[in-house]
Amino acid sequence: MRNWKTLIFILILFEGCKKLYNPPTITAPNSYLVVEGVINSGADETVIKLSHTVNIASNITLNPVNGAVLTVESDQSAVYPLAESQIGVYTANGLNLDNSHKYRLRIKTANEEYLSDFVTVENSPPIDSVNFVIQSDGLNIYSNTHDANNNTKYYRWDYEETWIIHSQFDSFFKSNGDYVVQRDYINDQIYTCWTSTASSTIILNSSAKLARDVIVNNPIVFIPSTSEKLSSKYSILVKQYALSGNAYAFWQNLKKNTEQLGSIFDAQPSQISGNIHSTTNPAEPVIGYISVGSVSSARIFIANQQLPAWADSHNDPTCKLDTFYFKYIAPGSTTPINQVDLHINYNKGATNPEIPVQAISPPGSPPIGYTASEPSCVDCTLRGTNVKPSFWK
Repeated sequence: MRNWKTLIFILILFEGCKKLYNPPTITAPNSYLVVEGVINSGADETVIKLSHTVNIASNITLNPVNGAVLTVESDQSAVYPLAESQIGVYTANGLNLDNSHKYRLRIKTANEEYLSDFVTVENSPPIDSVNFVIQSDGLNIYSNTHDANNNTKYYRWDYEETWIIHSQFDSFFKSNGDYVVQRDYINDQIYTCWTSTASSTIILNSSAKLARDVIVNNPIVFIPSTSEKLSSKYSILVKQYALSGNAYAFWQNLKKNTEQLGSIFDAQPSQISGNIHSTTNPAEPVIGYISVGSVSSARIFIANQQLPAWADSHNDPTCKLDTFYFKYIAPGSTTPINQVDLHINYNKGATNPEIPVQAISPPGSPPIGYTASEPSCVDCTLRGTNVKPSFWK
């Protein structure tokens, strides 16, 4: 018993003497180049993103590199320029490269020059299908492919999701600043919107150990039954890339270092070596791997009617409808006030205007007021766009 009490005392003593320790890596000044993208050898657009790493202690989450000069070069000295379409994003329309040659990427920043290794063109075979399987708690989405020539072996996928969202209340009116007017529901509705997101995980698979180059039911993403994505209509665009053995090893290592850490049984961090190098400082780490090839893609749509009657948990309990009358006399007062002006029309006193939803009209009479609610409960464009995507069915 005495030894147990002594141990507790020692633990308390050490607890009181703890000091905050910030490892050097948290505030290290080094910032390394990150290169994301694939040189598309076909008619589709090539997109390369450049950024710099940031310190863990930094408040910055994105650090794009703008003003760089990027070119694709062939082993026959042909040059294909990329243009900066937005900050840190460099694009080129269909390059339609000769598959018999090798290609590399040259990057010139303000202070450095970088080159990727010459790599062969790895064209992805078509995606055979994208399908989904319903589980009790959601659905799994899978992709299937094969290479009849048994040449691909190594694959990577990413995806873009798009789905319909609805605001809590459907607004048929709006404020022009001074008055409440009827909303143009065809061109200015804010009840139905579309929102999108891109994949954030690394999806890999290989048929190298199989007799045939076939990938069946490769997991792409799981969507919980409680997700808003499934409340109306959902679409996913799956993109498939063919990889070389070296590229596959790079992505495997990156996946282990970024997604599979957390316990002593997981893979331990290791050096991530890509195929991009600084020409002025060969020892400088550069994060990224440039591949060249065509990309295969397939899109599916999933309507809510195709799914079980899962409980709808997407209503925001904090959203409520307020009622505002043109002439209102507060209890204990004899002075009428215009509540609509005070709460909806921002040119007439509303400091945080609510959005009108419906008119309050006695039968056969003009409106005497409106119901209204907070913008977050009425305006779906705060989370998406009310312009239907061109691909939407």
